[in-house]
Amino acid sequence: MRTRRLAAEQYVSGVLAGDVATLARTITVIESDLPSDGELAAQILDALLPHTGKSRRIGITGAPGVGKSTFLDTMGLHLIRERGEKLAVLSVDPSSPITGGSILGDKTRMEKLSAEPNAFIRPSPSRGSMGGVAGRTRETLLLCEAAGFRNIWIETIGVGQSEIAVRSMTDFVLLLLLPGAGDELQGIKRGILELVDAIAINKADGPLLERARLSRADYENALHLFAPGAGGWVPPVMLCSARTGEGIAELWECVLRHERFQLETGLRAEIRREQSLAAMRQIISAELEAALRHDPNIASRLPEIEARVRAERMTSYQAARELLGEFRYPPKTMDQKRN
Repeated sequence: MRTRRLAAEQYVSGVLAGDVATLARTITVIESDLPSDGELAAQILDALLPHTGKSRRIGITGAPGVGKSTFLDTMGLHLIRERGEKLAVLSVDPSSPITGGSILGDKTRMEKLSAEPNAFIRPSPSRGSMGGVAGRTRETLLLCEAAGFRNIWIETIGVGQSEIAVRSMTDFVLLLLLPGAGDELQGIKRGILELVDAIAINKADGPLLERARLSRADYENALHLFAPGAGGWVPPVMLCSARTGEGIAELWECVLRHERFQLETGLRAEIRREQSLAAMRQIISAELEAALRHDPNIASRLPEIEARVRAERMTSYQAARELLGEFRYPPKTMDQKRN
C-alpha cells in the first residue's frame, strides 16, 4: 500500500531541518517511477537546490568481495567519532529479479555505522541501471546535502562501468583492491586507473601484509606510466585494514589533501559544473526512454515486436529502428488526416 504523500513544502522543510525520517520519505518520492510523483519530485528538488553543493562527494568502488562495506563501516566510525562529522552513505544494491528490491540490505552490512545518529545509510536497488549506481543517485545526493550532511559517500556494486558512472557525480574516487597484484594488475583496465584519485589495498594485515606491500609497489609502477591527472594530481597507493583500522586515518587525510588541492587549483568548481551537465544529460535520456515506453502507439506495438524478436523473426536492430521510427513519426489519426 502506497504511503500517503505530503505537500512539497513539508518535504522541503523537513529535509532542511535535518530530519532523517523526512529525508528517507523524500528519497522515496524521488526514486518513485509513478508519473504522479514526477511533478512533486521536481518541486522538491527545485526548492532544495540552493541549499546543495557544500559536501564532499566521494565514490567508493571495487570488485565484490574486496570489503567495501566493512571499509565504509570502519572509515565512517572514524569520521563520526574521531572527527565529529556527519555522514551519508548511498549504497547501491543489486536488485532482486523477482521483487526489484535490494538484495544485500546495506544497513545489516554496516552494523556499527547504522547505529550512529550522525550517519544516514540509504540502500537503493540498482533496478538494472547501468554503471553500478542507481538511477536516482544524483538526486539523492542533493537531498542529503540539503539535509546538512557534510560527507556523502557513494558505494557502487562494482560492475564494469562503475568507475565512469561514479566519476560523473563525485569529487574523489577511491578504488579498493585486495593484496596480490600479479594477475589482478593485468586485469585492471587502463581506463579505470586513469579515473581514480587514490587506490587503497584493503585487508593489509597479518599474513597478507607483505603481499599488500608488494602489490602497492606494482600499482605505483603502473601509475607512473600514466600522465598526472587534472591539475597534476598523482593518485597515491595506500595500505589499509578495515578489520584493524590500520591506515584508515591516513587515507582520510589523503581525501582532505585532495580537497584542498581541488579548491586551490579551481578544479572543484570546474568538476561541479561538469557534474551538472552530466546530470542534465542523464535526465534527458531517462525522460526520453520513459516517454517512449508510455507512448500509446509504442505500447500497443511493443508486445508484438518483442514476440517477433524472441521468435527470431526480426533482428533486435530492426525492431529498435521500427519502434523509434514510429515514436518519431507517429501515424496520423483519421481526424488528423481529415484536417
